[in-house]
Amino acid sequence: MLDRKEIFNDINKIVIKIGTSSINTEDGNLDRPFMDRLASQVAALHETGKKVILVSSGAIGIGIDMLSFDSRPREIPVRQACAAVGQSVLMQEWSNSFSRYNLKVAQILLTYESFSNRLTYLNLRNSISTLLSYGVIPIINENDPTCVNEIEATFGDNDKLSAMVASKIEADLLIILSDIDGLYDKNPKRNQDANFISVIYEITPEVESYGGSPTSMKGVGGMRTKIEAAKICHMAGCNMIIANSKAESIIKRVLDAEDIGTLFVANQEVHKNRIRWILLSKTCGSVEVDAGARDAILNSMSLLPSGVISVEGSFGRGDIIEIKCNGVTFAKGITDYSSGELEKIKGMHTDTIADILGYKNYNHVVKKENIGHFSKE
Repeated sequence: MLDRKEIFNDINKIVIKIGTSSINTEDGNLDRPFMDRLASQVAALHETGKKVILVSSGAIGIGIDMLSFDSRPREIPVRQACAAVGQSVLMQEWSNSFSRYNLKVAQILLTYESFSNRLTYLNLRNSISTLLSYGVIPIINENDPTCVNEIEATFGDNDKLSAMVASKIEADLLIILSDIDGLYDKNPKRNQDANFISVIYEITPEVESYGGSPTSMKGVGGMRTKIEAAKICHMAGCNMIIANSKAESIIKRVLDAEDIGTLFVANQEVHKNRIRWILLSKTCGSVEVDAGARDAILNSMSLLPSGVISVEGSFGRGDIIEIKCNGVTFAKGITDYSSGELEKIKGMHTDTIADILGYKNYNHVVKKENIGHFSKE
């Protein structure tokens, strides 16, 4: 197994996620000295030629303060308003911190749909690459004011967002800065006998159980969403580390391969970009297939209508759907038939498609090149 020095020896593109608990002080105010220290460390990395992208929480908290709320509002429209007010201030503060090191920043606001639409995703990837080529530090956050989902429910205090970004831009490392040293087998704030875990090579059900419930009342990410982020990174071939933002020179120490934080080692067998996009995209529905179709898909074959047992949801041609067997999702793919069409041809031989529908798009339901599966187990 690779040790830390071997892993960090070839790190070039880095995503750093700053959680709510990291960017705020104990009394809930913006921690400007922390932002300055982080900017200093990023500037040092920048001088060595490394590319750095930030994913920053904190906009809602700033908005709450600016709008003089006594407590964190629960109403979604009010929290969206706080995000809209706070986002510009957050960016200005980051701009101030990085300007001390002659670095410019750029704001990028994203929703989950940014990753589901391939054209949008490619444009996003090109935009980030262009910014990095000009020496600009992209600073990313969820677009809370326009997000149709409940704020923070989609990305989990930006944990999942940072992992999605790291995956899409093919980052070598995601650093999640939090208010905890890393992953423990129990919540260390409640259990004195909790054991710290330095390295994770495989995210097993036991490792997932360590997530428990959220560990911080300031942020909403908790350890569970960080483990979910690690699963995305593992699949994308990106190393991930959870570390304490309060530790001195934390970014430098991580890149120096110091034994600090919990390192989730990337899967060495990385999916191709298109398959990665399919696997991480939002789905519009699902199909249940028989065991024979499942085996065929896991052996890199297309899904035929004869293997489809049932159809769930409403989707059109070109949408991404889940592919299930015995109720368990084992793959995703781009369908060449709509849900309405599939209801009519499910279980049928390909030779009968034209007779049933009056036309035939393809012999297959999902082409093998458009299928990504999670496991062959």
